[in-house]
Amino acid sequence: MKVVKAEFIISAASKKQYPTTNYPEIALAGRSNVGKSSFINRMIQRKNLVRTSSKPGKTQTLNFYLINDSMYFVDVPGYGYAKVSKKDRQQWGKMMEEYFESRETLKAVVLITDLRHVPTKDDIQMYNYLKYFNIPVLVIGTKLDKLPKTKRAKHINQTKKELNVHSGDRLIAFSAETGEGKDEAWKALKSLM
Repeated sequence: MKVVKAEFIISAASKKQYPTTNYPEIALAGRSNVGKSSFINRMIQRKNLVRTSSKPGKTQTLNFYLINDSMYFVDVPGYGYAKVSKKDRQQWGKMMEEYFESRETLKAVVLITDLRHVPTKDDIQMYNYLKYFNIPVLVIGTKLDKLPKTKRAKHINQTKKELNVHSGDRLIAFSAETGEGKDEAWKALKSLM
């Protein structure tokens, strides 16, 4: 997909702040610091629309990005970050549950994992949660460029196995550095909308 326009619209903490347009939405979920911002920036061919941070836990609301005036990427807070207070984590959890369980324009969730590592308990829990609510999931394994070519298949298979990826879902290996997997990811997302 050729992205000619991409803009930040709103940071929402509750349903009453969500955009009222009926464009399809793709949510992006993953561990803090897994590369969600880099994924979005690479997909839309912009360096800094979504700010990347070396400090995990920066995204604390649902951030809506309008793409080509026809769809949204919704960046949700990262999970699994220990330095965030328990109270904050609970608030994020409620905010995300409200969104995932009630948003009619949500078409799929991109679950971003780091291919270099075995999916965490939090990754597995998130995948199972989404499947429980019958939300289509596209798993994106990032940091592909950091793996030697000879070990890529092993890491991809390990991620699929640990998450127990359902037959209707896909895992795409991706590199925000090189753009590898970008076209395949866009094709998969278009098929989900």
